[in-house]
Amino acid sequence: MRLRRIHKLVIAVTCLLMYTVYRVTNDASDGNRHDGDSHVQQAPNAANPVEPVRPKMEDARVPRLEKQDKSVVAVQPPVKQSDSEIPVVNPVNVGTNRTGQAERIRQAILEINSREEIHNLARFPLRSNASVVILVMVHKRLEYLRYLIDSLRGVRDIGDSLLIFSHDYYSEEINALVKTVDFCQTMQIFYPYLLQIYENEFPGEDPGDCPRDMKRDKAKERKCNNWEHPDKYGHYREVRFVMTKHHWFWKLQHVFGGLGVTKSHKGLVLLIEEDHYMTPDAYYLLQKMYELKGSKCPECDIFTLGTYEKSRRYKERGNVVDVLQWYSSRHNMGMALDRSTWERLQPCVKEFCKYDDYNWDWTLQHVSLTCLKPSLTVMVPKAPRIFHIGECGIHHKGRCDAAMLVKQLDSTVAASADYLFPGSLAVTPPTRALYRKLPRPNGGWGDVRDHALCMAYGQMGAAAKSKL
Repeated sequence: MRLRRIHKLVIAVTCLLMYTVYRVTNDASDGNRHDGDSHVQQAPNAANPVEPVRPKMEDARVPRLEKQDKSVVAVQPPVKQSDSEIPVVNPVNVGTNRTGQAERIRQAILEINSREEIHNLARFPLRSNASVVILVMVHKRLEYLRYLIDSLRGVRDIGDSLLIFSHDYYSEEINALVKTVDFCQTMQIFYPYLLQIYENEFPGEDPGDCPRDMKRDKAKERKCNNWEHPDKYGHYREVRFVMTKHHWFWKLQHVFGGLGVTKSHKGLVLLIEEDHYMTPDAYYLLQKMYELKGSKCPECDIFTLGTYEKSRRYKERGNVVDVLQWYSSRHNMGMALDRSTWERLQPCVKEFCKYDDYNWDWTLQHVSLTCLKPSLTVMVPKAPRIFHIGECGIHHKGRCDAAMLVKQLDSTVAASADYLFPGSLAVTPPTRALYRKLPRPNGGWGDVRDHALCMAYGQMGAAAKSKL
């Protein structure tokens, strides 16, 4: 009995050894065959399909697949990012199919913006290293723009500038007026989200948006688009007010960070508006002020040509400039800044875009006092070189007479001609900055869609800065 058991055990061990040798030999030959023909794959057996190899659940590096618009796209697993790294989603529905006039305007401004065409190059082929880019914010007040252009025509050395008209309204009449400028290099750019294109959708007035004065409970009940985001005073967005801040910030980011013809410009960019009026020595004085940055005012961030003082005594003040802490209601007219100041502002884009005030200047005031260390410093002349003739602004009600105001200004400037173009500038002794309580925000900027769109311009600026 014992011999029979031993015999069976020997047979089993022998069979196991023979099977092992066979598998090893067969696997080696298969491996050699696949090494030589690695590009050949067996056709699957339709009658007995092979179960596909599934990625292990713990392998987070393997992308998953999602269907999107009838196509299959790889979706990488989410990576945790800081707030500064998370890309802002543009809330504007740029892909909507449009027809008629809206589509014609959209195509026209896309063409103009993409061309980046500079006019009058044959007559003004070169600009000096001290050249100033003059950036004009244009809406649709043709009469005021005509007065501004007339005043620019009389400015000495204006031929050394690049005059960029930034529009938030498309008008063939305005385009024709701009084409009459023949005294310097010119260019036109258009804010890409014109209300003429987005009239019934964000950033225009979507029919599904909440009315300005609707109470939040009622808005919640109605489920209008922005019911969760009134401003701090309980009001919902008003398109005609928010668009000015959008346009102002977009043009600043675009000229410093997106426009090819100005990407290497290191000098000043002067921000003016269609309802401004300039003295003959405005360009000259701005360059003289900027020269003082290197010698007497390295801390100066902004150079402002306009003031709101009613007294215009050029005889006593024509060559005097002040250096002060920048304050929005006093120093927002005819502001000029260079690339270094623009770069100072970039880390504060989120603060700018989320501050609940529809005014760009009061928002900049908030940024200066809360985000910038030190706050903005301005150099400003005692006697103004830019005037505001647009008495009919968005807050004005009543009759305006621009022609009469221009006539008065021309008379004042003519009487002061001997005191323009000063040979040198006197800087008043610096005084201790006055303590200013943080201004109360005016509201009108509580909608998160406005915040997101504004920060999308900011990403343009951040991308440009990273390439410098």
